[in-house]
Amino acid sequence: MKISRVESLPVRIPLKPEFHMKSALGQHQVSDYVLIRITTDDGIEGAGEATVMVRWSGETVWGAHALAERVIGPAIIGDDPRDIDGALAKMNRIAAKNWFIKSAIEMALWDIVGKAEGKPVYDLLGGPVRSRDIRGRFSMGAYEVERASRRAKELVSWGFTTIKVKVGGKPADDIARVTAVREAIGPDLELVIDANCGWDADTAIHCIHALEDCRLGLVEQPTTNGDYAALARVRRETNVPVMADDICFDYVDAEELIRNDCCDVISLYPGKNGGIAVSKRIAEFAGRHGVACSIGSNLEWDVATAAMGHLIVAVENMKIETYPGDIYGPVYHETRIVLEPLKIAGPITTISDRPGLGVEVDWELAQSLRCPDC
Repeated sequence: MKISRVESLPVRIPLKPEFHMKSALGQHQVSDYVLIRITTDDGIEGAGEATVMVRWSGETVWGAHALAERVIGPAIIGDDPRDIDGALAKMNRIAAKNWFIKSAIEMALWDIVGKAEGKPVYDLLGGPVRSRDIRGRFSMGAYEVERASRRAKELVSWGFTTIKVKVGGKPADDIARVTAVREAIGPDLELVIDANCGWDADTAIHCIHALEDCRLGLVEQPTTNGDYAALARVRRETNVPVMADDICFDYVDAEELIRNDCCDVISLYPGKNGGIAVSKRIAEFAGRHGVACSIGSNLEWDVATAAMGHLIVAVENMKIETYPGDIYGPVYHETRIVLEPLKIAGPITTISDRPGLGVEVDWELAQSLRCPDC
């Protein structure tokens, strides 16, 4: 079996107005992502998805599309799709970083291998260690107080038991928002915050202490990207578990986080880490050092969400039971681009047991949603 064709399709899907995201990184109202289709010489197709955001990883939809079509795609034609480690090594040799497009290509290879062997990807990763029904948290934007309070009550009515609130802006506004959400959801549900690198260490420590009565369960990425010392300081000087996210893209980042005692939890997902295999390797490394991992999100569609789910189902140290993650992206969007969407009911996302990723892209629909300027 050999790779015979690699296709890249830039697609635009707006978010539903009620799900528009606001964070320290800015506004997110429209998703311009790249879908990948890889075909083998015996006719098997695999799909991948690159949830590129320039303010997040530096990748753009135009660059990711060109890299897939002109650099990586031609380089892997004729290769065996089952050699996923070899594909990752080749991609890393010919292109630095660009994690999301590499992940899209890698997840398409996993999809092919699963279909060829008649197995879901989680079986290829070693088999299930937990249920395919994954309970997630809801990530709420940095809304004004009244809207945040109203939204929090809605989320409780939908069955969510963990609410994440975006912070990282003006401390007084952040403190007021989080306090309002705690009052809205009551004392018993889990409340976590995510600063997306928006605070420095002093501000993070001040805000965490000011929110002591809110009984935070987790503080996600409170300090700037690349500043391991700042993250370690926040962990030392507060009593809330610290999650590293924006600061951890590849395996080397994870090594530095653990070497510097920066965090209690690492947020992983295949897009950010450059592939399912890399996420699995980081999770296993972190587990050997007593650091839990959970799932993060870039507001994925069904293909990348499926890849995230297979990672969760197969990897023991994806501790979603203790630290629920974000796996709700398809619901944020106005259109689902697969023929049989993942089942998402309230906080529960169910991963298919069909071969490969378990989702099939509706390519005719995807073509109709092609980015007009990509």
